[in-house]
Parts: sequence; C-alpha cells; structure tokens
Amino acid sequence: NEGNLLLLLFTLLRKGIVAEAMRRLQEVFDIEALPHDVLPHRKPPQFMVDLFNKVADSNGITKAPGLLEGNVVRSLEDRDYFDQSYFYFNISSVGRNEQMLKAELRVFKLNKNHMPQKSFWQHFLKVDVYELLDRKSKPQRRNLISSRLLSLYTEGWEVFNVTQTVSKWVGNSSTNHGFLITTTHLSRTKMESNFVKFAKSRHNMRDNRNAFLVLFTNNDRQKSSSFLPSSTGKTMQQIRDTSSFSPKDQIVPCQLNDLFVDFHEIGWAGWIIFPRGYKAYYCKGACLFPLGESLRATNHATVQSIVHTLKLSKDVSTPCCVPDKLSSISIMYFDDNENVVLKNYKDMVATSCGCH
Repeated sequence: NEGNLLLLLFTLLRKGIVAEAMRRLQEVFDIEALPHDVLPHRKPPQFMVDLFNKVADSNGITKAPGLLEGNVVRSLEDRDYFDQSYFYFNISSVGRNEQMLKAELRVFKLNKNHMPQKSFWQHFLKVDVYELLDRKSKPQRRNLISSRLLSLYTEGWEVFNVTQTVSKWVGNSSTNHGFLITTTHLSRTKMESNFVKFAKSRHNMRDNRNAFLVLFTNNDRQKSSSFLPSSTGKTMQQIRDTSSFSPKDQIVPCQLNDLFVDFHEIGWAGWIIFPRGYKAYYCKGACLFPLGESLRATNHATVQSIVHTLKLSKDVSTPCCVPDKLSSISIMYFDDNENVVLKNYKDMVATSCGCH
C-alpha cells in the first residue's frame, strides 16, 4: 500500500545518504578501500606505537606536528618466511601521488652465543645489505646498498637507509626483488659467511622482532577539509552531539560545542589501532550585532551584521558561526594488506569559533 511504499522510499533514501556519508568519510581519510576486519591477536610494531605516542596524545590530537617526516608513515612486514637472509616487502600500497622522503629497513640482529676468541677483531662481523636485481639468476645479481661492522655478541634493532632503492621500486614495481643481508666473520683466520642471523617470522607466525620496512612519505591528496558536510551530519547516528540544548527563547552566542567521533560506532574499530575516536567539536550560536571581541569577527562580518540589524537589505542574514582555528589529528591503522599506517590529517578539530 501507499504507507509501505513511502517506508521503502524512505529506507532507500536513508541508505543512499548513509552510503554517501561513508564515501565522503573515506575521502577525508584518504582510504580508497576499507580494510577487512583484523584478527584480535595482531599487534603493531612497537616502533610504530612509540612513534604515535610521540606525535599525538591518547585522543589522536597532534601534539608534535613537526616530528614526522611527511604526513604518512607506513610499516611494511617482511613477506618471506623461509630464506633466512632474504627480505621482501610488498610496496603496492604506496600511491603514485606520494612523494618518498625516507625509507628505513629495520632488522633485529640475534645474539650469537659466546665462543672463545683470541683476537679483538674476532668480536666483530661485517654486515652487507644488497638490493637483489634478479632473485632467480645463479649467482644472484645484486647491488650493494650499505655495509657496517657490528658487535658479534649484542642483539637488537639495526636500521639501514634504503631510500634510493625503494624510491626506484615505487616508480617501477617490477624492479622490486627484495633485499639480501649477508654477514661475514673472521674466525681463527677463516672467513665464515652468514655466521649471525636476523630475526624472521616463520610459517606466517607473527613475531614482534620480525623485519619491517618503514616508509615516510608526503601525500598531496590530503587537503584542508571539514570532517563532514553539515547536510549529512544529522543523518549519522555514529557521530554523537554531546552538547546540551538551550531554551528556545535564550540566544546563545557563537561558541564551541562538543562533538565526539567514535570509530567503533562508525564500524571502523576493527582496523583503526589508535585512537578509538576523537573530539572534533563544532561551532554553533548567534552572530548578532554588536559582535564582541570574543567572537573574533572579520571586518566583513561586522559590516554584514550592521546591514542585517539596520535592515538595509532584506536578503542579508547574520554572519555565520564557523571554526576559525583548526588542529590536526593522527591516526594509526591496519591497511588491507595488514601493514600498519600512521597518518596525519590537517584541519580535523575545531579549536575556536568566530563570526564570518
């Protein structure tokens, strides 16, 4: 009947509005495809957690914007689980619009049990990092990237700058054949190869010491943008307005109001690591003449309020209450390949309001 038809039309309209709102959310967060749900046991590398805590507070509000190189940091896991000296990283998630600033290969050197040594130099080993030019060839064609001496009996993270090599791979993915790391040790006048190992995940089991490639990039797609257009804000229950309503007869001046964006309620909690949500705030209230200093009105807004008050033009309304200062947020999440990404987003939090 007519009632059921109207209900169906309303449902379809609402679904269309929500779908459009979610599409706009993906645009704001620069996510082309929403990642699949991530298994609960997955943990991000401690390096990425520490980096997030340095640049943002627990709510994601950026506290050290100049600390990051660029606005995107990616942590890519080693995808080879069998060859102890070979490391491969899938860099397909890096967009062509991204400018590569720095790439770091991070590997965990395992401790070597103590052995009787006679020479001081026998306490050290030489580590070479190569770019493989063709893994299938015998012998393997390779290009030396970095060399260094390491203590034989210490273990821990070693970081190698591989920016030039990875930049080439991003430009042409077919040239990405991975890294080869070799170690050489002089033991009792005998050269021993691959005497020391670097930690690797085996048989797809996760290890917090697994090697990973960290990419620092600038994403020029990110632009200044409000979080949501006002037309969709009221249709999404996932975004809570926690401000109190004032009586209709009370005129409230332009001011900042609470607005909390909850990633769990939006349905993104399965892949966003930090934060669980953030306070975006919004501006609401009247911009009536006379506009006081606290409203930080522009000259144009002051003149507009005078014209409105004196009714010099019937079509002129009062100035608008809008954010005049915005701050950024940082979000860490799993992408669709289960790599960890840390991104900084500009102009996401209203910090003050004014009449414009």
